[in-house]
Amino acid sequence: MSIVEPGLFDMIMRLRGRGISDTSILRAMEHVPRSLFVPNAFKMESYDEIDIPIACGQILLSPLKTAILCQTLEVKPEDKVLHIGTGSGYSVGILSKLCTRVYSVERYKTLRDEAEDRLRDICRNTVLRHGDGRFGWRGQAPFNRILVCGSVRVMPTALLEQLAPNGRMVAVVDGKICVADRKDGRVREKTIMDLQLAPLEPGKSKAL
Repeated sequence: MSIVEPGLFDMIMRLRGRGISDTSILRAMEHVPRSLFVPNAFKMESYDEIDIPIACGQILLSPLKTAILCQTLEVKPEDKVLHIGTGSGYSVGILSKLCTRVYSVERYKTLRDEAEDRLRDICRNTVLRHGDGRFGWRGQAPFNRILVCGSVRVMPTALLEQLAPNGRMVAVVDGKICVADRKDGRVREKTIMDLQLAPLEPGKSKAL
């Protein structure tokens, strides 16, 4: 019998109550321990509804924010997903349980390396890269789904160009979750709801 971590059950029930209805996402969040991605000083808050600071001045998004972004992405089992802003690796781990493969780009090498270590024993279908996420991963394009874990002013053109036919991209544009769907050769955008994220930082960090 597996041991359920303290707080995990409460987190799942809280997410259900806040409108997370996709059972595949809830199941993934049950099987990817958030406590593995939280700094030691915040272990007791692993399943609380808060953003948690991590290395390089970045944050681990709260469970609800993570679940909302993943649910909006509407990932299918056969999808190839591009994830921008690896961070702790938690949302990469969640997505890895929903699709065929996840490619994630992180500007901080420290975060990329640490996330790679955490994910190694949890999933084998993730590939992480140190680079500037604004330009995606052209060598692996096209992608069925693209998730940008950072706020932008407009949908990044370079990422939209890597979206496959019938693909979907989700990003936070000026404080609102924006969805871009590619259908019939055109990209149609729509706004879903308010959500505040830190800005997507440009460039590739050389110091960290």
